[in-house]
Amino acid sequence: MASVASIKPIATTIHRSRSTRFFLGHCHRNNPGATWRVYRDGPAPPNRFPDLPGRGPPRPLPPLPLRLQVLHPPPPLPRLLQLRPRHSMTSPQPPSDSSPSKTVRAVIKGRVQGVFYRNWTIENACQLGLKGWVRNRRDGSVEALFSGKPELVEEMQQRCRRGPPYAVVSGLEVFPATDDPGTGFERRPTV
Repeated sequence: MASVASIKPIATTIHRSRSTRFFLGHCHRNNPGATWRVYRDGPAPPNRFPDLPGRGPPRPLPPLPLRLQVLHPPPPLPRLLQLRPRHSMTSPQPPSDSSPSKTVRAVIKGRVQGVFYRNWTIENACQLGLKGWVRNRRDGSVEALFSGKPELVEEMQQRCRRGPPYAVVSGLEVFPATDDPGTGFERRPTV
């Protein structure tokens, strides 16, 4: 390790509080990122001279005076540490089974193939928490089954009338359905 006398700090102030930190440009070949503290009150304690990056956890700040501690309430727990059901992080909130459910089959006509209409439908249905499927048909239309809360199914129908940016929807036919929507929303093969 280099002696203190042989190290010439570059006077670039990095942090100013109780102490001043200087960054040493090329203080030692084995330790180019060392920082040194110069204390206003006198020499630095031996265990804090030098502060080397990557050497253990950062040291805690000194405690606040009592009058400032009273003014600052403890920080709230981060949302990641709060208890949640496991499925809420991996999938959108599914509609509960106790609420009324509506299932419809929709046939969307126009320029709806080759414009990512199915991907757009899957994305929107998942955002709304709907179950069902979507597929292309050989006649050039797209067919979909939507199941979920009635207001969300209605919202999806309105979105299907608009479609993705490059689609041109010329017609939307909606029929009540009793088909099983499955557990999520999926893409099915062309029929």
